This record gives sequence, C-alpha cells and structure tokens, in this order.
Amino acid sequence: MFEGTSFGRQVDILHRTMDTSMVRQNVIANNIANANTPNFKRSEVNFESRLAYALESADRQPRFRERLTHERHIPFHKTLDYRDVRPRRVLDYATTAKNNGNNVDIEVESMDLMSNQLAYQLMTRSVADSFARINLVLR
Repeated sequence: MFEGTSFGRQVDILHRTMDTSMVRQNVIANNIANANTPNFKRSEVNFESRLAYALESADRQPRFRERLTHERHIPFHKTLDYRDVRPRRVLDYATTAKNNGNNVDIEVESMDLMSNQLAYQLMTRSVADSFARINLVLR
C-alpha cells in the first residue's frame, strides 16, 4: 500500500536498521561470551556507513556525464540502491588487548551493547509513531 512513497521508504529503512541491530546484538553477545578465549578476535557489524552512502548516491547527480564505449568500462557515478545494502560482520585482527591474543574489552562491549539496545528502542518507537500518524490521518 505504501510502496514507492516516502513513508514506505522510511519504514523500510527503519526495519533494515532494526534487523541490523539484532545482528549486532548477537555479535556483541558472542564477543562477550568469548572474552576469555585465547586468540579470539572480536567482531563488529558495518552497515550504517554503507546505508548512508547508498542514500547519498541516489540523491547525488554526476558533475558530468561519462560516455561508455565498451561494456567493460567502469562508470564514474554508480548509484547504490539502499535495498542492496546488507550488514557485514568484520573481524578486528589489528588489535590485541590481552597477552593471550584476545582483543575483547568487556567495558567497550558493554557500552556497545547498551548503545545498541537504546538505538533499537529508538527505532521501534519511531516505527510505532509513524504508524500512529498514519492511523490518525485515516480516522
């Protein structure tokens, strides 16, 4: 019913970020569970920066129009659809916090967990408010 509208796009983006938040919750829980495992490397989830790039690339117009004369030429301005952006789990191999090769810091993970939970609550509230406004309009 709302496909192709700004409301539908907003709700779709919120649902995708909520799904990413759940993935992030599992990754952080895994990091905390393996805080004392030797040689364990922490993971994190990358999504928001790619989503921001996709949203900006849809609005950005190229400064000049390129002419592709061969199918293997690389276009200068390639838009990325926000629906193609998926959360990526990335391992942190660069750091080592402990002598046993483990790089999980419980305090950092706890703060990430708390901020992720607050972000999820904010997104659920935003979705509920969006549908409440639609419900108000339909009355």
